[in-house]
Amino acid sequence: MTEGTTSAAAEGGDTLTRLEQEGEIAADYLEGLLDIADLDGDIDMDVEADRAAVSIISDSSSRELQKLVGRDGEVLEALQELTRLAVHRETGDRSRLMLDIAGFRAKKREELAAVGAKAAADVKASGEPLKLAPMTPFERKVVHDAVAAAGLRSESEGEEPQRFVVVLPA
Repeated sequence: MTEGTTSAAAEGGDTLTRLEQEGEIAADYLEGLLDIADLDGDIDMDVEADRAAVSIISDSSSRELQKLVGRDGEVLEALQELTRLAVHRETGDRSRLMLDIAGFRAKKREELAAVGAKAAADVKASGEPLKLAPMTPFERKVVHDAVAAAGLRSESEGEEPQRFVVVLPA
């Protein structure tokens, strides 16, 4: 191994260690939150696409955890930001941690990937750009990825909270 390869491997290991640490801090924070709210849930941690990913899952009815998701994931988004702040307080670094509760975000990701694929197919057929409805940053990212996988380009336009994706013809 060359020196550059060794340092790149060490840097990758450092990144993984840092992301695992973020997940541990987030899990501790969320366990405290679940205790305060008297909700049952297990914490699952992973590293996905260069970010810490933390999920709260429950063996019992996920109806209880739906309180932590809220309408259209609004409470989930707020909890994710609070969890990121807790990680930032401990590490001093900005976190890109993703939080999922009761599989809400995983299900949403599947739905949005289908929206992106359909939009790409429609644009390929018509040859015209297509503007989608306003979306959160998470939602836009999933759609951009689906459009790219279909071989087209997309851009985000507008100002939050009315920012939307435009799918462009080839």
